[in-house]
Amino acid sequence: MVKGVVFAGGYGKRLKPLTDEIPKTLVEIKRGYTILDRQLLDFKYAGIDDIYLLVGYKHKKIENRYGDNWKGLKINYLIEKKPMGTLWAIRNCSRYVNDDILVRNGDTISDINIKEMIRVSKSKNFDLIIALTKMKSPYAIVEIDGEKIKSFVEKPVLDLKINAGIYYIKKESFEFLNYEYSKKEIERTFFTKMVEMEKASYYMEDTNWFPVDNFKDLEELREEYKGRRDTPYGYIKNLKNYYEIYVKKDYEARISGNVKIIKGKGIIDNMEVQEGYEASIQNETLFYAKENSIIIKNKSSL
Repeated sequence: MVKGVVFAGGYGKRLKPLTDEIPKTLVEIKRGYTILDRQLLDFKYAGIDDIYLLVGYKHKKIENRYGDNWKGLKINYLIEKKPMGTLWAIRNCSRYVNDDILVRNGDTISDINIKEMIRVSKSKNFDLIIALTKMKSPYAIVEIDGEKIKSFVEKPVLDLKINAGIYYIKKESFEFLNYEYSKKEIERTFFTKMVEMEKASYYMEDTNWFPVDNFKDLEELREEYKGRRDTPYGYIKNLKNYYEIYVKKDYEARISGNVKIIKGKGIIDNMEVQEGYEASIQNETLFYAKENSIIIKNKSSL
């Protein structure tokens, strides 16, 4: 059994004044829908129903919103009375659980397939598996051709891998949390130790990833959520002329109308279909994704 863990004790100083009265995890990404709502639902949809929130700043606000049970999830609170660092928070959590843990940073939103990451992590002969994502440039890139500027590319995705803030930690490695380290951050202590011992690996997925570190990040995330609704299988996004339907690997979605697969592959009516498949589906039909898939549905078919 895997337990879910969220770092939810941060001050969110770069999001003041929004975080003057609430912790960062309770910042809304759309009306009535918080960062922590989304993260908890990720756990629920992946089959994790026992959650540990590592809280501190304004923790009563979190407790008032979620209580001990939220949408079928058991919520446990481990309270940090003063800032102790992420290593202390995970070390403290390890004293309460005797299972592998799936840990989330409390300030990222991602469409990474948690269920698939758990499956892959369990199959690996490593004690720490870190989710990676490609880095998005914070700046526009200038392409040149000789003496001429060829083009500007606005904030492209770079071929560089960064930490996505999701970690699978196997219980066999908990003993290494208790070493005497000189730093407080888990990345600079326990993670470094696992790397040195060749016990660390990664899970890589090419999908959406949004940090929420400042107001610019939050604005980009809220723009993403205009017309978007998260679902147990992924999301539905209401765009100008069509709906974008994202279905994670090993999940099912019901589709109908004029549809086209623009990424991935899956099964419809016992027939395997893949990128480029188009059809006019009269009756609502199940699409089972064999890999993360994107389907577009023409609005004229409604």
